[in-house]
Order: sequence, then C-alpha cells, then structure tokens
Amino acid sequence: MTKEHLVCPWRAGPILTASIRRRVHDPQRIMAPYLSDGMIAMDIGCGMGFFTLPMSEMVGDNGNVIAVDMQEKMLDGLKKNAEKIDADNVTLHQCTQNSLRIEKWNGTIDFILIFWVLHEVPDPIRLIHELHAALSPSGRLLFVEPFMHVSNTKFQKSIDMITESGFIIVDTPKISMSRTALLTPKG
Repeated sequence: MTKEHLVCPWRAGPILTASIRRRVHDPQRIMAPYLSDGMIAMDIGCGMGFFTLPMSEMVGDNGNVIAVDMQEKMLDGLKKNAEKIDADNVTLHQCTQNSLRIEKWNGTIDFILIFWVLHEVPDPIRLIHELHAALSPSGRLLFVEPFMHVSNTKFQKSIDMITESGFIIVDTPKISMSRTALLTPKG
C-alpha cells in the first residue's frame, strides 16, 4: 500500500488567491521579465489562478496560458475567476497525481511556472521530463520552492535532478520566502 502524496487542499484555493498575497508574491513583478504578448505559458499547480490570471494579461489576446492542476475544484475556481475578468486565453487542464498529461503541447511552450509545487509531487523526475518535453528550445522554466518547506539541501538535490534531466540554470531571481532557479533546455 502506498502513502498518498500530500498536496495543498482545494479549500485553501481562496486563501492562495487573496489580494494580500500580492504584497509578498506580486505576479507582475515576478513574471514580467519572462512573458510578453503572444507567448504560450503554462502554470503548473495553478490552483485558482493567482499567477495564471496575471500571466493571461501578460501574454495578451494573441497568447495562451495552460493552467494545470490535478484538483478539479481548483480548476473550477479558476474558471470562475477567469470568467469574472474575461480571461478567455486560459486553457484549463486537469492532470493526474502521476502525470501532467501535457504531451499535446510538447515543444510549444515558451514559459513554464512551477511555483511552490515540486516538493508536493510524488514523482518529480517524471514531472521534470514532461516539462522538458513541453518547452520550446528557447523556453524558460521558473522553478520556485518555499524555504520553509524545502531546505537548502533538498532544493539543491532538486536542482541537480533538473539539470541532470537536460536543463541549465540561466538565473536565480530573488523571490520573497523562496529558493529559485530560472532554467532553459540545454542546447
């Protein structure tokens, strides 16, 4: 019998999208350097859209944001939040605990955000391989983990796993309460 992997419960979705959180993790400040009009972006573990909806504004009407979450209720909440602001460039995608199921986007994604998620994933190597396949050759992956849940040692092990999976670090942006790396596929 396997232990079910713990993920942030859907009931926390409204808290995760609270406007007060913008003081600590302002999506515009965090992602503006990486997103522009017409890009295709992906938000892994999107919840109810704290990052997804600002991303949709940054990529504009010519772009698209694929919002990936395994919890249907998180995606339902995101759908309602997107409808409130007419964000019709957001594609909702439900993954499973074992796979993102994102093969149809392989090689097309310009930017992927994985914010405070990897430590909740039961098979991080598989997830990283799926993200690598989804990114375009010049795509970027912004990997962010919370310092209160992920020690420096554990974060470095994740970075080693990611770089061994075909990524190189191009930057380590400063994000409050977080350990970070901006990566791109090798060659």
